Amino acid sequence: MDIDGMLALAVAALILFLIANVWPIVTLGLGAEQNSATLWGMIIAMWQHGAQLVAMVVAATLFFFPLNKMLMLGWLLAFARRGRRAPGFGRMMVALHYLQPWTMSEVFVLGALVAIVKARTYFDVMPEPGIYAYGALTLLITAFSGIDLRRLWDDTAEGSAQ
Repeated sequence: MDIDGMLALAVAALILFLIANVWPIVTLGLGAEQNSATLWGMIIAMWQHGAQLVAMVVAATLFFFPLNKMLMLGWLLAFARRGRRAPGFGRMMVALHYLQPWTMSEVFVLGALVAIVKARTYFDVMPEPGIYAYGALTLLITAFSGIDLRRLWDDTAEGSAQ
């Protein structure tokens, strides 16, 4: 895949990430009572119910790490598109390498789907746009995993490297 294709994937991933974090993931209903949940709503609920460590891990692996990864990729690819290395290129390439195993969107989607199936026994469960966006985001993250970003070292000029 060329740099333009990778940049398009990064922009699409950012758009899906926004949708996944703004719209609810699931709505649970019991009789006339219905409750929708977003990722941040679940993180806040975990924090308020004494699971601060779990809330921090979830926030890091499902929000902050993937967001930083997408923003760094977009930054590097925007400069690479012009044949240049972005400011902070070396540090960002190292950070991307270390962030790779900590972006857990695919684990979240799998866990959420299992929970939705299990919850159907007790509640009316309606998947919402957020879970679909996370599913599509998982596909894009998987596509990025197959791309060797080390090519950017060769495809960009040495002049502005840091």
